[in-house]
Amino acid sequence: MTLENVGDLIKICAEQMNSRYGGVVFDEWVVVSLERNRARILHYTGPRNDDFSKNFVTDLGTLRTSLLDTSYGAGDFEFSRHGVGTGIEAFLVLGPGLYLICNNTGDSMDRITKNPRWLAAQVPFAEMADKVRVSPLAISWDTKIFTKS
Repeated sequence: MTLENVGDLIKICAEQMNSRYGGVVFDEWVVVSLERNRARILHYTGPRNDDFSKNFVTDLGTLRTSLLDTSYGAGDFEFSRHGVGTGIEAFLVLGPGLYLICNNTGDSMDRITKNPRWLAAQVPFAEMADKVRVSPLAISWDTKIFTKS
């Protein structure tokens, strides 16, 4: 899978999740590379393009340990019930050292999950994870970085 493919999957997944939920589930979707011991943003969609990288380590909060756990493979994901505001609520492993970070910058995961529509909204996310599991993201170091607001 290419970065462009992942961007298309993100767009489709976000639209489907929001439709099933009846509102915005995640307003921030970020593809990050943690290879070579540095964070590199490969794709960003959300309201705080400039501030995301500045606050990344702090915003990871309780997901930081899980994100760095090497036992996770492509398609595996984790949610945090404690993400509030810019605190990151979820990640999906896209490939070795490559992650999709998902966040709702204005609401908490705890509140989002209390909506009965949350169960249906998870389906597109799980389907995207299955697609990644079958065809993980592969990038080369000359991959162009793109951002969207």
